[in-house]
Amino acid sequence: MSWEANVRRVVPYTPGEQPKIDGIIKLNTNENPYPPAPGVAEVLRQTDSTLLRLYPDPDAKVLVDALAETYSVKPSQVFVGVGSDDVLSMAFMTFFNGEKPVLFPDVTYSFYDVWAEVHRIPYQTIPLTEDWHIRAEDYKRENGGIVFPNPNAPTGVLEPLSLIEEILQANSNSVVIVDEAYIDFGGTSCLPLLEKYENLLVVQTFSKSRSLAGMRIGFAIGSEKLIQYLNDVKFSINSYTMTRLACLCGAAALADRAYFKMTTQKIIATREAAKQRLSAMGFTFPDAYSNFLFVSHPERPAEELFRELKQRKIFVRYWNKRRIDDSLRITIGTPEQMELLYAALEETLRK
Repeated sequence: MSWEANVRRVVPYTPGEQPKIDGIIKLNTNENPYPPAPGVAEVLRQTDSTLLRLYPDPDAKVLVDALAETYSVKPSQVFVGVGSDDVLSMAFMTFFNGEKPVLFPDVTYSFYDVWAEVHRIPYQTIPLTEDWHIRAEDYKRENGGIVFPNPNAPTGVLEPLSLIEEILQANSNSVVIVDEAYIDFGGTSCLPLLEKYENLLVVQTFSKSRSLAGMRIGFAIGSEKLIQYLNDVKFSINSYTMTRLACLCGAAALADRAYFKMTTQKIIATREAAKQRLSAMGFTFPDAYSNFLFVSHPERPAEELFRELKQRKIFVRYWNKRRIDDSLRITIGTPEQMELLYAALEETLRK
């Protein structure tokens, strides 16, 4: 028997392309077009080799305390990890260990099924409605856990807190994970529901609204019991997941609330303007509360538009997958970047 018979094989997650060429407009990975808060640059300027020479604080206290203060919870309700991907993977490993399938939407963040396969978790995808919404009644069935993004990725659709609470009420015996990677761009977080539901875990990230995708900082907030279980698993695998530098930069980003509000409002304003400009060109899309739009055109295939834009060094996201192969996900850039996108699309549509 070959040694390959014992290899765990999965189809890996495919991230957005990271082009290594100059002069591009990169609107394909939902990065923030603005720099991090000025305090982050100050942390980097003051960094000395001690931050690299010593092991990190296993408890990431500087960052955990800053998150607890920002979101008005106890430090014992906060878990941090290397990006929200790390936090979510750890949550899958910790909470989804039954024989019943974990439920998540059919059109959603495409890492969920990868983690389920890696951790050998049974799962079932639940179709979204034709207008890309979740139906609460679809999640009122036997399950081993529930996870979904809000706003959804890649559609940008936001579900109301009433729907999330209805799902929680119907699933008191399951952990329900709400992935709020894009919540800061106009949505209302479900964090207030933590007071009522011990089984709710809310996951967020510094990658989008706080411009720290390269620093890899994610976090979860939940009941003290859920967070303790997460930490037990984390400390059984790797005690030193968060670098000292990442913790300090994260705390600095949290401290500058005015800058955070200013940059997120800029992106929201640019997004709303983009809705008008793209609509005028004939594009259709769900009403998004994220830093991206999920667009399609009735007369031009999405893959064709994707390739035309790429030739012009404008990168957007396209998936050759059922239900979404006629759409492009376009990250909201600066107003200047968006003007160049509009000009390229108008030229392409005239062909």
